[in-house]
Amino acid sequence: QVQLAESGGGVVQAGGSLRLSCAASARAFSRCGMGWFRQAPGKEREFVAAISWDGIRTLAESAKGRFTISRDNAKNTVYLQMNSLKPEDTAVYYCAANLIPTIRIRPDEYDYWGQGTQVTVSS
Repeated sequence: QVQLAESGGGVVQAGGSLRLSCAASARAFSRCGMGWFRQAPGKEREFVAAISWDGIRTLAESAKGRFTISRDNAKNTVYLQMNSLKPEDTAVYYCAANLIPTIRIRPDEYDYWGQGTQVTVSS
């Protein structure tokens, strides 16, 4: 069992930055693939970023050049640094873990989810 807790969301003006954190409860964290997803009202949950157990990363096209995913296995934590935020980035951001330690980009490939943290970008 892996419990995940996101933090770092909030309200920011367009062009600003936020860093989201996701703390995992389990020592198995270092062997998990981790991902960030987001869901805006009335829309499906969409992939944002993923990182494998050994640090290989991938980003959605909408995130490239602006977002960075990283992880600290010693702290059981994964991060999402978001720069140059746009109003269309407004959503609830979710952290997810999968027991296959490689990169996955579909929500149904993940085994555990956090409760989400709200990010609101004002214009």
